[in-house]
Parts: sequence; C-alpha cells; structure tokens
Amino acid sequence: MDSERNRQILARGITCFNRGLFFECHEVLEQIWLAETPEEKPFYQGLIQVAAGFHHFQSGNLAGARSLLRQGLEKLAAYPSEHHGIDLAGLRALLQPWLRALDNNQQPAELTLPRIHQSP
Repeated sequence: MDSERNRQILARGITCFNRGLFFECHEVLEQIWLAETPEEKPFYQGLIQVAAGFHHFQSGNLAGARSLLRQGLEKLAAYPSEHHGIDLAGLRALLQPWLRALDNNQQPAELTLPRIHQSP
C-alpha cells in the first residue's frame, strides 16, 4: 500500500469501523482489496470479514458473525502485530472474547464493540 489514496481509504474504513458502520467499512475497504497485490489481499479481506461479521451481529445473525469473525481472524493472524499502522495484535485480542462468546452461542451483550487502533 504505497499510495496516499490507499492510506486515505484505509483511514476512512477504520473510521467507519470505529463508528460501528460495519457495512460501510466493508464497502470502503473493498476499494483497496480489489486492486491490491496477492500478498496484501488477505490483510484487507481479513479486515473486511471482521467488519462483515459485526454487520451480521448487528443484524442478529450470530452464526454469520461467528463464521466471518473466525475467517477474518485467521487471515489477520498471518500478519505482524503492526501492519499498515494498525495495531493488529490489539485488534486480534479484542476479537477473541467475541469469538469465544459466539462459539458458545452466547449473545456477547457485555462486550463493547471493538475499535481499530493505530499501532503504538
């Protein structure tokens, strides 16, 4: 991701995610994913799947949320703790309790929606 345009799109996608606009996040990040190199495509697809998982959660589709969160986490696990300025280690840690609750068919009501943070 070299271009300033891609950095701006990524920032917009993260803003959408952090505001709970998960469908919109998916749409924004797809702009980068479609044109990205094979090495970077899984990173963006992982973020998109996590956003889509929370969109499903908001719609009450817990099975879809669980499946997409798991797929997204698996893709993001292939990248270092920090990637493109994102604290991936922190994001992965925030997603684990959600996946555990969804794996147990529990409504994770006590969990707050995660946020994507810049790397420290």
